[in-house]
Amino acid sequence: MNNDSLAELAAVHKSYGKTVALAGLDLQVGQGELLAVLGPNGAGKTTAITLMLGLQQPDAGTARLFGRSPTSFENRRGVGVMMQEVFLAPELRVREHIDLVASYYPAALPADAVLEMTRTTPLRDRPYGKLSGGQKRQAQFAMAVCGRPKLLFLDEPTVGLDIQAREMMWATLRQLVAEGVSIVLTTHYLEEAEALADRVAVLNQGRMIASGSVNEMRALVARKHVTCSTALSVEEVERWPEVESASRDRHGLRIVAGNAEAVVRRLLAADADLQDLEIRRAGLAEAFTALTKEAA
Repeated sequence: MNNDSLAELAAVHKSYGKTVALAGLDLQVGQGELLAVLGPNGAGKTTAITLMLGLQQPDAGTARLFGRSPTSFENRRGVGVMMQEVFLAPELRVREHIDLVASYYPAALPADAVLEMTRTTPLRDRPYGKLSGGQKRQAQFAMAVCGRPKLLFLDEPTVGLDIQAREMMWATLRQLVAEGVSIVLTTHYLEEAEALADRVAVLNQGRMIASGSVNEMRALVARKHVTCSTALSVEEVERWPEVESASRDRHGLRIVAGNAEAVVRRLLAADADLQDLEIRRAGLAEAFTALTKEAA
């Protein structure tokens, strides 16, 4: 195992009957990083997390948590977990659930400190069964962080949250990373990975197809977006060899180009009155789409 890794999968295979979930996956979680694990449904993201946690065993390959077996009781005390499917006692209040989870850890945070950190104090005395779906996710997040984990696993944590609650969770995640906590995040919200991740791992059909920083993922897509106000017609611009597509909306002419610099030079030469020129590189969403299409 890499000495800088808190958790690692090495050449791991896992199948469920005839369905292959992971096919020789290598994945490491580094010290003090937020790793976003992306992939379409069925890519193997949740399986990878359950193997790192020791909730399942690989068919082949090795899973390590803090350098040892994920089934070690002491190792598990160093992690916090928030999975997609969670079933909790509906009659217990949120504060009682936090106290119960905190009792498993040797140096847990006080419940009131957890509630304050996760912005869930208003839910403190609410029975869990009376919460909305988004409020339940917030309560589960509070339980995941109450034990002062060194490594935090979050599987689609913001599903069901409104924009304000999502942004508050993002703020807490940034705070935890700044304090040295390592986080593994799976998400379908690519803007979430773009906003939070130090590193991105893209899975498809149980294999790693790309890994690197958000900027490195963006760089895999050469195209850029050019927007401007111009009298030039869409039909004329679409005929330029550097242009992949062109359209017009209320913001002006929108161009997708492989060579944006050449397009901009041609725009300026063709229209002396051109205004509101803006160039934007491809986002993580476009890189993800291109990578998964290529892998398929």
